[in-house]
Amino acid sequence: MTVADTHPTTVLASFGELATKSREVRGKMTRRLRDNVAALLDARGVDATVEREWARIVVHPADPADTDRAARVTADAMGVVWARPVVHRPARLDAIRETLAALARDASPVDTYAVRATRAGEADEHDFSSRDVEREAGSAVGDATDATVDLDAPDRTYYAEVRDGDAYLAATSYEGPGGLPLGTQDPLVALVSGGHDSPVAAYEMMRRGAPIVPVYVDLGVYGGPDHEARAVATVGRLAAYAPNFDFRVHVVPGGPLAETLVESVNDTRMLSWRRALLRIAETVAEREGAVGIVTGEALGQKSSQTAANLAATDAAVDLPVHRPLIAWDKPDVLERARAIGTHEDSSVPVGCERLDPPFPETGATLEAVEAAEPDDFLDRAAAAVDDRRLVDPESL
Repeated sequence: MTVADTHPTTVLASFGELATKSREVRGKMTRRLRDNVAALLDARGVDATVEREWARIVVHPADPADTDRAARVTADAMGVVWARPVVHRPARLDAIRETLAALARDASPVDTYAVRATRAGEADEHDFSSRDVEREAGSAVGDATDATVDLDAPDRTYYAEVRDGDAYLAATSYEGPGGLPLGTQDPLVALVSGGHDSPVAAYEMMRRGAPIVPVYVDLGVYGGPDHEARAVATVGRLAAYAPNFDFRVHVVPGGPLAETLVESVNDTRMLSWRRALLRIAETVAEREGAVGIVTGEALGQKSSQTAANLAATDAAVDLPVHRPLIAWDKPDVLERARAIGTHEDSSVPVGCERLDPPFPETGATLEAVEAAEPDDFLDRAAAAVDDRRLVDPESL
């Protein structure tokens, strides 16, 4: 077998959860996933064709040298569980054993390994089981290298997927985000501040298939000059995962609203500010056809995020408010931010004057919050959307 015979030329991608859907829904979602993967590859300069099979997405790079890169790009698509650069061989045990041994010889040395195999097809189509593949191929890999088997925590895992008359063999697997293909759920408005939490929250809802409409509310004199740029930059990181979707940021002027609160509201000031943000988001949602709001709030993380205070803020809108990070710890948020590429932009220091009151309320009632607010405050928040402007993250 030549080196060319063991060079991966195809990418195989699993879409996990989609396999549980009905035939009609599964077909619709896999078509969307195929289109999203194709858009990602095109945006990142990988020339390839993308096919949709019933159980897998298959990518054929025009240049075999791009196969590994194509797998890494494919693994960024929402809905993909894993993507592997694979060698395509006939579904014969001898071919599988020979190819995996060759892949092991070509790979960098490791101390331990495992072989994982799956098999699908008619019961009489193969004269071997997946266990036979693992045992026979595992023995061949061991003979070809100095590595020993470790089924619990191997340094490298080799993969064999047998489907009907084909075998797809790999020595590398890239983990994807899982979830559902972007665009298979209705859009949501995501409030983005430029901090660590809001872009991670937006990403999590994208991972569940919902396109986002990013909204940033400018604090005026109570925000730093780099606040907007930081927020738009984090949205740009999210847009890189979905080049076929609109990620222009709706920038809404909120300075006059903030000034009103500083002048007239004390302990419940931040709750009224959060209520204004939600009313702005709801107004944008009504105009953009979105069906809910996404925030990066976590229970108890700030004084405005106690259970009682969240209830008081949510009362400002009729749309559901989704908080995917509600039970996350901060280290988990930061870890995800690093993984998706938003951490660096969110960590840029910006100067701002504090909008927080000296003694913020932690257990407010809706009645107390409404009593402290100017009568037309939420109407003014909704009206501020009339003066929004759209900022393309690519313009930075």
